[in-house]
Amino acid sequence: MSVFKSRPALRWLVPSAAAAVVIGGGAAAGTIVANADPALPERSAAQLLVDLQNAKVDGLSGTIVQSADLGLPKIAGLTDEASGTAGLANLVAGSNTARVWYAGEEKARLALVGTAGETDVIRNGADVWFWQSSDNSATHLKVPAGAEHKPQSLPTGVPSTPQDAADAALAAIDDSTKVTTTGAAEVAGRDAYELVLEPRAQQSLVGQVRLAIDAEQHIPLRVDVYAKNATSPAIRVAFQQISFDKPDPQQFVFNPPPGAKVTETDASKLERDAEKAAEQHEKAGAAKLRGGGKAPEVIGEGWASVVTAKLPQAKGKDAEQVDGMLGMLPEKSGTWGSGRLFAGSLFSVLITDDGRVFAGAVAPETLYEAAAKK
Repeated sequence: MSVFKSRPALRWLVPSAAAAVVIGGGAAAGTIVANADPALPERSAAQLLVDLQNAKVDGLSGTIVQSADLGLPKIAGLTDEASGTAGLANLVAGSNTARVWYAGEEKARLALVGTAGETDVIRNGADVWFWQSSDNSATHLKVPAGAEHKPQSLPTGVPSTPQDAADAALAAIDDSTKVTTTGAAEVAGRDAYELVLEPRAQQSLVGQVRLAIDAEQHIPLRVDVYAKNATSPAIRVAFQQISFDKPDPQQFVFNPPPGAKVTETDASKLERDAEKAAEQHEKAGAAKLRGGGKAPEVIGEGWASVVTAKLPQAKGKDAEQVDGMLGMLPEKSGTWGSGRLFAGSLFSVLITDDGRVFAGAVAPETLYEAAAKK
């Protein structure tokens, strides 16, 4: 269960000379060490990256809590629970809880537990089950021998595991990232080292990303994302409880509850459906461009990058809904024109009156500068 398995490109980070370059902007790999408690041997940032790369466990189970407080305004129909988008509301200002069991690549289970019920993804050999208690429905498929269909996460709106969050954070490491260590931590009753990623770009709203790495098993136990100058994390994904004992095989056996609606499918059908959805999405995108939209572009690099696009003209009820939501956002204007700003502690989105959108993990001023140039 390696954090680097899904991103082989990350292997260049360690233990090569490139690792020494990203750590402290060229500092020797051994000069920056974790100020660990006496019970833990000192580990450099480069050594912790090696630990992450080589981490492998045969089994674990635990409870994961994802919490967020992005400092976003409440927008009716978008970020409020009354709108029926409680999942989104919790992702931007709330918490989610999940249980995880793992006993090898072919035995894994992830369950989201929420007020609306439970949603599970279960892999047991060739059998894969997707189950939702809210409507007592289940989808079952058989994985062909030798196939790589290994479900790693739940549908949209489900919290990531610390491993997934760490994977994304590590993918952002480049020469614009300062990598250090800071002390030891205790997560879910286990000793851990802390690896700290800090953007060098002044425009970035991200202050630090802190990874707590298990001192013995070397997997991420917690990932915290801090806004600049903040003392508490805007996003936290952490194990609340964890055991590295191999789970009972019965944890991966799923029997549909009485009355459940079961849909039988196969991996090849899912692939065809995914390809069809991608094709439809591509056609829809082309239609939007014909309607006045513009494909997204990236301005800048790394932590200071800004994504921009031209929106197609909304019509009818869609236009009314869009105008209603935008009307709740504060008005902004400048040499770039005028528009509305949707901003939180970690990102900003600018929607101009002429249909342009600028977004990034940057301060609004950076969006204004980008808008003035386009």
